[in-house]
Amino acid sequence: MSRPAPRLGLAVLAITVALAASGCSRIRDHKGYVVDSTLIGTVQPGIDNRDSVAKTLGRPSFVGQFDDKTWYYVSRETRQFAFASPKPTAQTVLAVQFDAAGNVTSVQRTGLEKVASLSPSGDKTPTLGRERGFFSELFGNIGRVGSVSQGGSTADNPN
Repeated sequence: MSRPAPRLGLAVLAITVALAASGCSRIRDHKGYVVDSTLIGTVQPGIDNRDSVAKTLGRPSFVGQFDDKTWYYVSRETRQFAFASPKPTAQTVLAVQFDAAGNVTSVQRTGLEKVASLSPSGDKTPTLGRERGFFSELFGNIGRVGSVSQGGSTADNPN
């Protein structure tokens, strides 16, 4: 008589490993403006204006925060492995600046050199002031609430 249990167990193990490995694939993603170098090269300072830039490149990704004299076209490609954070592999930021009349004054193109990496400092946000424990935070206001109505003032209590 044959023994199906070891073969069945091996098949189940192989299927489990295959399913687990399929979840650990690389993910490539593109976000933002689709860069066409030919079109970007046609935008010339002193020749183009807002209308011609909008017709050539389309609407910008966003406009300058304090004035509308700068249009930004942002494109980013990222790579991510399984559930890790995505890492940028390519980035293009095209900044088109206009004068008061709406004519192009400059076109600047930057890449990954402008990407900033932020690293948070753990689970806590550093704050100014004294360190208070859990129970101090939980029970610290007992006796302080209502002290104004009892003849005292909150200025007398520094904490």
